[in-house]
Amino acid sequence: MAKFPFEPNLEAAMLRTMRVPLLDLSNEYQVLAQPIREQLDEVFASQRFILGPKVKEFEQAIAEFCQAPFAIGVSSGTDALLAVLMAYEIGSGDAVVTSPYTFFATAGCVVRLGARPVFVDVDPATCNISVPALERFLREQCKQTSSGLVLSDTGEKVRAIIPVHLFGQCCEMNKVYELAQEFRLRTIEDAAQAIGAEYPFLDGTRKAGTMGEAGVFSFYPSKNLGAAGDAGLIICRDSYVADKLFAIREHGMRPRYYHGLLGGNFRLDAIQAAILNVKLPYLNRWSAARREAADFYRAQFKTAGLTDTVCLPSEPYRDLVKEYHIYHQFVIRTPERDALRAHLTKAEIGTEIYYPLALHQQKCFQNLGYREGHFPATERATHESLALPIYPTISRDSQQYVVSAIADFFSKRKRSAA
Repeated sequence: MAKFPFEPNLEAAMLRTMRVPLLDLSNEYQVLAQPIREQLDEVFASQRFILGPKVKEFEQAIAEFCQAPFAIGVSSGTDALLAVLMAYEIGSGDAVVTSPYTFFATAGCVVRLGARPVFVDVDPATCNISVPALERFLREQCKQTSSGLVLSDTGEKVRAIIPVHLFGQCCEMNKVYELAQEFRLRTIEDAAQAIGAEYPFLDGTRKAGTMGEAGVFSFYPSKNLGAAGDAGLIICRDSYVADKLFAIREHGMRPRYYHGLLGGNFRLDAIQAAILNVKLPYLNRWSAARREAADFYRAQFKTAGLTDTVCLPSEPYRDLVKEYHIYHQFVIRTPERDALRAHLTKAEIGTEIYYPLALHQQKCFQNLGYREGHFPATERATHESLALPIYPTISRDSQQYVVSAIADFFSKRKRSAA
């Protein structure tokens, strides 16, 4: 097999083990420690820990960043999605269409409100929701009444579509949006992994979360824009819905102690907002650094002769928009995923499997009636996908070591099969 120009002896390279974590944010904190502490001092001096001026400042900054009219800070990405579904009064007797290949909360929030998640398969290349599968479901498995209601094959009213922008790349939103408009459905974007990612939308470049009626974000610490705990945010375009969401995040209270609707304790605290205010101006450069790291990985996989062995992430919008991918994760595909992961773990290289079980395979969703084989592209992804280390400050030496270890694994497999 091809030798690496930076390491002619792969066996020797493996003997000189270096530790490469899946994610390392220590350098990020070292750079921002002082301004973060100054912001936190202001919060403690004010003693305004829940909502308040820091949260309002962050909401305004995110609205400007996304070029959206309204931003509502909430307690987590999960609560963001839950609050949006509550605002649109989705509940018992309703259905919401989404992907089975995503984090649990996407469907979990639907079920918590008494509605039914309806899954359609993913695109084999991007692992985002498959537009052909979505269209087949709406046209072939649903019935549209004379009044415009869309009824699923199990009788629920289909109310919304939740496209999930997985791993940092947008779904094929033009067609998703067109189908949603045709069938009079809400589009609620799950942009928890994709803040700042762009898409060539019908009317020009748009950011993730701004193409549907609402978009939700997570600022879990491992996200590209991460807090120091749980935090989330909702983007929406309608002033009535925004006003409703501001009330819903405080138990539906408006004015104080008067509750016109049901809500929850979904408030964003000032400490998290203060930290995010410091980090937000760096987001685009961090995303650019992740893309540079992704390009370096691609070059090294090519040099190692692995591009026919390992499937690299798809980039369908690369030549169409600047922020075509923010690489929240760099996910490769191989049928030998589990053995490769064990090999990389032995070499002290951090990896993660997103996701080992699809949502339709989860025990708590067995009553939905799905079985093995219903979503072949999704199920294949659960067996093949492996996230490699990627973060803004990952060193090229670390990346070379990762690819060296992968090349070593496949070289040994080839020799043992000979």
